[in-house]
Amino acid sequence: MDITYVCGHRNPDTDAIVSAMAYASLCNMLGENEYEPVRLGPVNDETAFLLKKFGFEPPRLLSTVRTQVKDIDFDRPPKLGVNVPVSHAWEILQETQALTALPVVNEDGTLCGLATTGGIAESDMRSIQTPVVHDAPIFNVLSALEGHIINRDEDVFDSISGEVVIALPIPGDDCLRGVKEGAVVLCGQQEEVVEKALAIKASCIILCQSSLAEKYRGLSSETCVIVTPYDAWRAARMLYQATPVGRIAKLNEIVCFHLDDYLDDVRDTVLQSRFRSYPVLDADNKVVGTLGRYHLIRPKRKRIVLVDHNEVGQSVPGLEQAELVGIIDHHRLGDVQTGSPVFMRNEPVGSTNTIVATMFQEHGLMPGEKLAGLMAGAILSDTVMFKSPTTTPRDRRIAERLARIAGIDLDGLGKEVFSAGFADKPAKTLLRTDFKEFHLADHKLGISQITTLDSAAMLERREEFLKEMEALKADRDYDLVLLMVTDVLREGTELLFAGDKEIIRQAFSLNKLEGSSVFLKGIVSRKKQMVPALALLWG
Repeated sequence: MDITYVCGHRNPDTDAIVSAMAYASLCNMLGENEYEPVRLGPVNDETAFLLKKFGFEPPRLLSTVRTQVKDIDFDRPPKLGVNVPVSHAWEILQETQALTALPVVNEDGTLCGLATTGGIAESDMRSIQTPVVHDAPIFNVLSALEGHIINRDEDVFDSISGEVVIALPIPGDDCLRGVKEGAVVLCGQQEEVVEKALAIKASCIILCQSSLAEKYRGLSSETCVIVTPYDAWRAARMLYQATPVGRIAKLNEIVCFHLDDYLDDVRDTVLQSRFRSYPVLDADNKVVGTLGRYHLIRPKRKRIVLVDHNEVGQSVPGLEQAELVGIIDHHRLGDVQTGSPVFMRNEPVGSTNTIVATMFQEHGLMPGEKLAGLMAGAILSDTVMFKSPTTTPRDRRIAERLARIAGIDLDGLGKEVFSAGFADKPAKTLLRTDFKEFHLADHKLGISQITTLDSAAMLERREEFLKEMEALKADRDYDLVLLMVTDVLREGTELLFAGDKEIIRQAFSLNKLEGSSVFLKGIVSRKKQMVPALALLWG
């Protein structure tokens, strides 16, 4: 069953992580395929606290949704051991005409080579020019000839080697003239040939459709005597096909791909080569299948649902190669484009979790006690304990309902959420924890936000933050880098900025501005207050 990934934005906050988990849970409860919540970055302290409090593990980290080899329906042909006879490989290739090659593997499952129709045909043609077998395993020979050994039980033979000779019915001493010791002799009802072959110490005598088996049964000899129901010509051909497939497999210049390789990289490699089949290996270099050029024509793409964002710059790398099937968000509409209609739900509320909780209600479902507590915590986080201007009456109603399901006190939980410690974190880490990039007109800026109950302690590190902000501005060529240190109790934000201070003065209608920071009373929302003010200034 195909997995649909549900992910929030990069540098995820609590709302992004929890809404992905909640929506995936809802879809799985409804039996809609298989949904997996994922994250695009590290979990911050606040989110880690809530996850631990309600007994959840963080979602798996997803680095990209570029199409990979593991996403396509490549061939999974039988994997042959190196000692399997060539005849068996040929039968499989003939039964499945779509296959052009079979992987030949070592005992540990790693690749030895490729058995191809061309390679088998080439080996067969060489046997006409040079009719010789080398160390053909006796079990392979008996299987290929559907034969059995008639020597006495004490005679042991492991392999067959020698020049292959089909004895013609020539009377007298002229039979086997010029045949050397160690040859493999095939004959029919010719007793004189058998005697001569034994005399010259042939390595093997193959009796083809012959009744002489009874005469020589139990023979004690260094020459292996085999009986087969095949005629001499067919027995000779099958003898060559008893060769272990590992000996005729292509061993050199094999181009392999791994399950995690990206398809656009694979396509470039395939275009530069002329092979028809390419082995596919797993992380342990064990063979899992083969792919051909035709597998690259219409690859299957990863399915993805975006929550808490709808801008390419904030989303998972490789989004253009994925199949976007849904968007659930409470932000302004961004630049995500789709090739076909998708499910979209965008509502002006304070938290994406409010939307997801509403969807639970609409389907007549209720999240479990622990998930309800987690979702309530996410709403408190994103609405800054209902003090953000993005907060709506529905956010409060939904949060209170979730709190009743979870059996928790909202006010107490909110204080716990915003008391999650930041003191031991480097300024660089804190700056990038809840960081978002925006493009307004032809301006590029980054805005980070730290929400706390004690902004004074955080502002003691003002110079550290400003130094890191200047470095980030230069590194990413931003016009402006902002850090919002939002204080829940003071209901405002100390805004630190790296860039033209005149932009800040005009955007927030300040009479004068000194230094690189200013306290903005009532400003607590990045998306509803900070970004709109700058967007209005820059048109």
